[in-house]
Amino acid sequence: MSELYVSAVLGRPVIDPSGAALGRLDDLRLEPGETLPVVSGLFIREGGQRRFIPWKAVNLFTPVVVSADPGAAGPSGEPAGGAPDIRLRRDILDRQIVDVDGAKVVRVNDLKLATRGASLLVAAADVGLRGMFRRLGQLRFWNWLAGLFGASLPSREIDWRFVAQLDPNADRLTLTVARERLTDLHPADIADIVAQLPHKEAGTVLGSLDPETLGETMGELDTELGVKVISSLDSEQASDILEEMEPHDAADLLGDMPEEKARELLGLMDAEDAEMVQELLEHEEDTAGGLMNNLFAAVPPAMTAEEAINYIRLVGAEVDNVYYVYVIRGDETPLGVVTLKRLLLAPPKTPVAEIMTVGLKSVAVDATPTEVMDVISKYNLLAVPVLDEAGHMAGIVPADDVLELFLPESFTRKRFAAL
Repeated sequence: MSELYVSAVLGRPVIDPSGAALGRLDDLRLEPGETLPVVSGLFIREGGQRRFIPWKAVNLFTPVVVSADPGAAGPSGEPAGGAPDIRLRRDILDRQIVDVDGAKVVRVNDLKLATRGASLLVAAADVGLRGMFRRLGQLRFWNWLAGLFGASLPSREIDWRFVAQLDPNADRLTLTVARERLTDLHPADIADIVAQLPHKEAGTVLGSLDPETLGETMGELDTELGVKVISSLDSEQASDILEEMEPHDAADLLGDMPEEKARELLGLMDAEDAEMVQELLEHEEDTAGGLMNNLFAAVPPAMTAEEAINYIRLVGAEVDNVYYVYVIRGDETPLGVVTLKRLLLAPPKTPVAEIMTVGLKSVAVDATPTEVMDVISKYNLLAVPVLDEAGHMAGIVPADDVLELFLPESFTRKRFAAL
C-alpha cells in the first residue's frame, strides 16, 4: 500500500489476527511528525463501546479490512501519555482551511494517507468535488456521468505541507496556515480569505501577519466586516491591529462601533496613533474630513530637493501617498505642491519653493464627496488636500477613496463574512 483515502477506511471492519471482529474503524489519532502528521493509533467502535489501539499493533490497513492485535491496547482502551488528542475525523474532516495558492477558504472533503516505512502519514487534503463524491460513495457514478460528456472530474488536492501544520500545544487542530506563504499574497487576497472565515478564526490569520501586511489587509476589508472582526478579538489584540492601520481606515472602523467600545480601544492604543484617529473621528462621515487621511508628506519651503527626497525616504513607509509633497508654512498653511518626479529631476540644492506648483487645488473639510470628486476629476489629481476653517492643511483625500463611493457596488471590493 502506498496511499489511500481516509473515506475508504472509516467505518470498515477491524479484525484480530484470528479473524474475529473487534469493531469498526471510527477515527484515527494523529500526532505531529517531522514534516507530516503521523497516525498514532485507531479508535474502533463496537456497539456503544469505543477503544483505542496504538498503530504499532496494526497488522493490516486496507480499504477492505483492517487487522490489529487488541492485546497491545492499554487496559483502559484509551491513548497513553499526554500528547495532544488530535483526531482525523473529529478535528480535520469538514474543517475549513486556507488554500494559499487559491487565496480562499476551502473545506476538507477527504484526506489522502500515505505510508512511509512503518508509519502512516496524512499527505494531502482533498478539497475538490472528487473528495466530496468519494465521501458520499458516488465517485464512480459521477465519473461515469462526466465521461458521457467527454469530461472528467477535476482533482483538487493540496499537499499538507502547504496547507497547515499540527500545533502540538493545541487540544484540537485549529486553523493554521503556511504563514510564510500567506504573507506573500497581496493584502486584497488575504482580505478575501479573512472574509470567508468565521470571525473568531479570522483573528488567527490576522495574528500571523507582519504588522505592515496586517494594516494593509484590514484596510482592504469592508468596513462592516472589519468591525465584526475587530469586535470579536480581545481588546489588546484589537487595539494592536488598529495601530497598524492607516488612521483613516482605523477611524472608519471605530466610527461604526458602539461609542463605549471605540473609546476603550482608543484608550489602549499608542497615544500618538490614537490622537490621529481621534482627529478624523471628529468629522462627519460623508464629508471631505470624514474621507481624508491625515498622514501626508509635507515640507517647509526652504527645504532643498535633496533634503525633501531624504525626508520621503524616512516617512515613506508611514505615508500612503508620497507622489505629492505639500509645501507648507510653519502654521500649516499650504503654499503649493511638488511632485516626486519633479524632486528627482531638480538639482539637489534647489529649494522646493522654486519648483513647487502654486495655486493649490483644495477642498474644505465639510465638502461633500461630490465636490471632492469634481475637483479630483477636473484637475486630474491623485489626491486633493483638505483645508480646515482657518485655511490650514488638515489632510488629503486620495482619488481612489472617493472614486470608490461613485462606482457601482459590483465594481467595489465588498467582502462579507461567510458566517
